[in-house]
Amino acid sequence: MARAKSSKGGVGALDRSPSQLLHRAQQLALDVYAQEFGPGSITQRQFALLAAVADYEGANQSDLVRVTGIDRSTLADMAARMIARGLLARERSAADARANAVRLTPAGRRVLDDAGPKMARADQRLLKMLGEASKRQSLVSMLRELVKAGEAAEPAPEPRPASRATKPRPKPVPKPAPKPAARSAARR
Repeated sequence: MARAKSSKGGVGALDRSPSQLLHRAQQLALDVYAQEFGPGSITQRQFALLAAVADYEGANQSDLVRVTGIDRSTLADMAARMIARGLLARERSAADARANAVRLTPAGRRVLDDAGPKMARADQRLLKMLGEASKRQSLVSMLRELVKAGEAAEPAPEPRPASRATKPRPKPVPKPAPKPAARSAARR
């Protein structure tokens, strides 16, 4: 095995990089997730989307982007594929007629219910690697703080009841007509 280089580069620098360590921890989490769920199951991101839709009934895709942290284009593609598979349904939002809301179908609920215990086992396996319960609680608390600090500018939407009354939208203010161009003195 190659030796680590000096602290100015190489593995030493990677070992001190929070972003690199979070990346490695995420890879570990995805490996544990794949082992618990097995081949042909939903992905970790699909689980996150199903769980968010269940928690935020009637949320639109922008809300789900904020809740899950999945980028807009990936989430739109995932939602379209899950709609095609019959796990999600899209309908006009009760809160904003211009937006589409996403909801779980009965098949999506069954998949989520089946996946919940598997996700819990994957999380338990990950946290068990830390040993002491206080370390486990500290890790989850610190990760939650980091996520909250990153989202401070855009808070997640509040969970909405399934039958929320629509608010009337204000009428748009018409734009003033453009003024005719003034003739220049040279053209007179």
